[in-house]
Amino acid sequence: MSDIETYKKELLAQGAKKIFTKTKNLTDTPFSYCGGCGHGVVHRLIMEVVEELNITHDTIGIAPVGCTAIAYEFMNIDMQQAAHGRAPALATGIKRTMPDKYVFTYQGDGDLAAIGTGETIHACNRGENIAIFFVNNGIYGMTGGQMAPTTLPGMVSSTSPYGRNMDTHGYPLSLTELVAKLPGTYYVTRQSVHTPANVRKCKKAIQTAFENQKLNKGLSFVEIVSNCNSGWKMTPVESNKWMEENMFRSYPLGDIKLPQ
Repeated sequence: MSDIETYKKELLAQGAKKIFTKTKNLTDTPFSYCGGCGHGVVHRLIMEVVEELNITHDTIGIAPVGCTAIAYEFMNIDMQQAAHGRAPALATGIKRTMPDKYVFTYQGDGDLAAIGTGETIHACNRGENIAIFFVNNGIYGMTGGQMAPTTLPGMVSSTSPYGRNMDTHGYPLSLTELVAKLPGTYYVTRQSVHTPANVRKCKKAIQTAFENQKLNKGLSFVEIVSNCNSGWKMTPVESNKWMEENMFRSYPLGDIKLPQ
């Protein structure tokens, strides 16, 4: 028995009230993400929703490359790994082969908005009946903190040590607003998980994305703006504050396209 489990038993023996239980859809493997990262919270929300909707055995997730690549170590459901950027293409094949399954991709900005731009846009434009969960921290987190398509103007990264320069690096790519204009998208929203209130809103968005698959009216796209405190060279608290003051200006939270 681990020290944590022993501590839990001691608390319960002392009369503490149990108010939270980890979903069975998460494995017992400890998260290997950097402390303060939003990935763990998003993992929990997705798996809680799958359990609460009673679709555990009918859900298939696709994780590609980068920090998102290890989602299958933590999500206790059927998972497939895709090549870098190809998750929407793989999700398309799975959903068309097994239309009764609930299919989602779990992708980062370096994957979805860079090498996977084509797959993302065309899956959205075709209106594939899947959900895309897109974690945007404005940087390549796993591979060394390089500049990503979503890196903000002036933002420092390992490949833009003097900040992103619009003249040479171009402008940040806001894929969420872009796909919202496509006729194949049914529901498009941008959320975060840095406060309890935002966690609740994000969970509702994830639930809506899964429920939409019953309607077969198009693709649901949920962006989650998150921090990368290790890549940004900040503490978790500093990175959340920086995110609020900077990321949300370029990537404002809220619903962008609601079901009609």
